Amino acid sequence: MVSQIGALGKHLALMGFMGAGKTTVGREVARATHRPFVDTDEEIEKRHGPIPQIFEERGEAEFRRLEEQVVAEALAGSPAVLALGGGAVVSETTRNRLDQHAFVVWLTVDLDTAWTRVQDSGRPLARDRSQFERLYEERLEIYDVLAQGSGDDATAVLLSALHIVFSSKLPYDAAVVIDERVAGLHELQSLRPPLSTHPVPSGEAAKTLAVVRRLWEDLRIGRDGWIVAFGGGSTTDVAGFVAATYLRGVRWVAVPTTLVGMVDAAIGGKTGINIAEGKNLAGAFHFPWEVCLDPTFLATLPERERRAGMAEVVKTGLLAGRPVWELPEEEMIRACAAYKAGVVLSDPYETEGRRAWLNLGHTFAHALEAGSGYRVAHGEAVALGLVAALRLSGQPTDAVEEILRPEPVEADLEIAWAALKRDKKGEGVFVLLEAPGRPIVTRVADADARAALASLVRQ
Repeated sequence: MVSQIGALGKHLALMGFMGAGKTTVGREVARATHRPFVDTDEEIEKRHGPIPQIFEERGEAEFRRLEEQVVAEALAGSPAVLALGGGAVVSETTRNRLDQHAFVVWLTVDLDTAWTRVQDSGRPLARDRSQFERLYEERLEIYDVLAQGSGDDATAVLLSALHIVFSSKLPYDAAVVIDERVAGLHELQSLRPPLSTHPVPSGEAAKTLAVVRRLWEDLRIGRDGWIVAFGGGSTTDVAGFVAATYLRGVRWVAVPTTLVGMVDAAIGGKTGINIAEGKNLAGAFHFPWEVCLDPTFLATLPERERRAGMAEVVKTGLLAGRPVWELPEEEMIRACAAYKAGVVLSDPYETEGRRAWLNLGHTFAHALEAGSGYRVAHGEAVALGLVAALRLSGQPTDAVEEILRPEPVEADLEIAWAALKRDKKGEGVFVLLEAPGRPIVTRVADADARAALASLVRQ
């Protein structure tokens, strides 16, 4: 059985020195993941009074005992985002409890910034600069040993929590499943040579049972082996599905080379293949141990593929309520990947309903793909699907029109309608927007849904 990834099913605990911003960042991460937020210093003050007073009247040792108790109680609850006091991890008992129940992210801050933020705060351990510096140096070593991820803002925390990193260098001895077209354009950077290389067709042609069967038969790795998926969303889909099923599950790493893969498809643990009855109808949730993002791969991306990726970027911006498409490329990718990580952490296996938000526009998109015999590109279909979803939501379509410039496509309306009716979210169920940043899952009358679909088909 493959061990749990990152903060899935665990608390997400933020540690770091005074002034790192754990409370501010923790609240933002809690909102993004729809998890409860616990600030251990605030909990102590609620129960026992101001921390400076505790230090003065009862001493630091008593404060540490109270802190240890509050952290233990928080860790005994359901998965939450925890902001730990700067010295909480000095306790070996607390460190052991965190190791068992939490994914720990080190919120970093340099010494000068930390001092500037807290020197006039009245904190008992921030009254003398030289003492402050000694404490900072002492705790760095503890933070470094305990940290499972690190960063200085909410985006970095969310990426760390699902093991999403900006790198293409892999330290693994692995079987590499690689898009045959991508193999001719890029060389996978690895610290060790691959155990074996397994080319697969480009695009949806990779997502077939025949390809899966070939990979099952050709792989020669054990239960402790790794699979690396190197290519676009179809490659990560099929490689992840093989990783989920080979020897009842082996670890895998996703290295997406397309914009769609970097901002959406490679993140979240959904793996699958297509069958005659529809796309992605055979699959499994099997989270990659790591998702390695390297925007330099995008230099060779065809314009059609870039437009497909931008459709997912615009979708993410609409869901998040901010124009992420206006950011510089790497920052845009980071923002989109972090947003998806937050949603996935809130609903890893689509049991709470929130993860369905990521299907904004996709019910119409999948219908158009089917109605066109899959001649309409996925990105083009998503752009049109966003237009339909926004119209049904009573929201402006300006961003989609300006960034993606979708045009109606040739498709068989009856085939498209039949595909829409059997959509896996459930008949008549759509993701719409009450407002930018406020997605909802709701029912739409057949007449309205069909009219919206028909408006996307060239007459």
